[in-house]
Amino acid sequence: MSFIRRFKNSIIFIIALCMYALCMASLFLLLGIENWQILEASRTSVIMIFTFVVMGFLLTRAYGGFDVGVRKSRPIAIALSLALILDDIVTYIVLIIMNTNEANGNRVVFISFGFLLLSMVIQVVIISVFTRVGNAFYFYVNPPEKTLIVVGEASEAEKVREAVSIFGMRYEIYDTVVKDEHNIADKIKNADSVFFYDVSKESLERLTELCYGERTSVYINPSITDILLHSGKEVFFSDLPFYHTEARHMTFEQRVIKRMGDIVISLLGLIITSPLFLIAACAIRREDGGSVFFRQDRATVGGKVFRIIKFRTMKENNGEEFSVTKDDDRITNTGRWLRKYRIDELPQLINILMGDMSLVGPRPEMMKNVEEYTADLPEFRYRLRMKAGLTGYAQVMGKYNTTSRDKLMLDLMYIENFSIAADVRILLQTMTVLFSADESTEGFDGDRS
Repeated sequence: MSFIRRFKNSIIFIIALCMYALCMASLFLLLGIENWQILEASRTSVIMIFTFVVMGFLLTRAYGGFDVGVRKSRPIAIALSLALILDDIVTYIVLIIMNTNEANGNRVVFISFGFLLLSMVIQVVIISVFTRVGNAFYFYVNPPEKTLIVVGEASEAEKVREAVSIFGMRYEIYDTVVKDEHNIADKIKNADSVFFYDVSKESLERLTELCYGERTSVYINPSITDILLHSGKEVFFSDLPFYHTEARHMTFEQRVIKRMGDIVISLLGLIITSPLFLIAACAIRREDGGSVFFRQDRATVGGKVFRIIKFRTMKENNGEEFSVTKDDDRITNTGRWLRKYRIDELPQLINILMGDMSLVGPRPEMMKNVEEYTADLPEFRYRLRMKAGLTGYAQVMGKYNTTSRDKLMLDLMYIENFSIAADVRILLQTMTVLFSADESTEGFDGDRS
């Protein structure tokens, strides 16, 4: 076992390599049935292989890669399946372009489309099998880590314990303590990993030093200081080390590229989803004969107020401005379906086209929420440093019942680490939310619509 554990990373790499090779083989072999040049040494095959490998590398990195042991099998399989399907589409487009030549009368011919779809189905099966094998191997050679959870307040213990216990094969929670318990040092010495959640700076510094001395792995729920340090870089003045974090501002070029992307993608999105708009509108009107759209004041960059547009998911005049609870009887039957798959958010593409919102950015909160959250958490105003977005870290990683503090930290992570590449990655990851609808739309008392 010790020998296998020593080479576990190499074995996992080989498992991932075999998975990608089989996925590539399924695509090329099936498309090659009607396109012989793909299976021979030809310009077409070389260009297609290059495209598949490069796009596959970029897309799998954007979706998180073959990170067994970190995520469960299902999220990994969903992410990698989406990455490979997009990779297949790009590679197929290259094949169509290469076949648009004099031999085919310079006409665009969509050939072997059925084989493309079949290869996608086979790839999803391959990925599902290999992710389970990868996770099974990882947990075979890595027993669960003996885990201690340290919280700032006792009221937060159950929430953190529940979140970590989802990954029970990796973390074996043996105790949950408040930061100032008298025997906390002994408990840290007995732990393989320690999770710190909302622990004061003074206590956190003392306890993490203890973990460092014991060579114990540490997970820290970040504060604003942590986010700034993470986005900073090392600088040295003589023999004095510092972390330098610049005050972040989008450059003129970034603003132009981001706005152009918003216009193009929102316009295409409205065109592509227009049939879905029609179906949703008909379903809403058919259920109760009420208005199709719901409009409400929301806050965006600099505190500017705009009217957000969404599909109406609740009964009319039933307090849409108040909290949404699990199994809320104000939500219509059509509304539950629209919320589950985030279809109610689609009309915000109109807001994006008009310039009120961006594709990626902090979630646009109701004015009532902004006032309440800022009163309890003054730092909440910092998320208004960037234009509100249809999607973002808080929307992809969070749930409807994610606390205001954790939403703030997710939004600040995005703001302080902004880049066009990060926007592209978040847009790609947003697609996985549709396949995790039950988890991401979970409601609770105190959640806002």
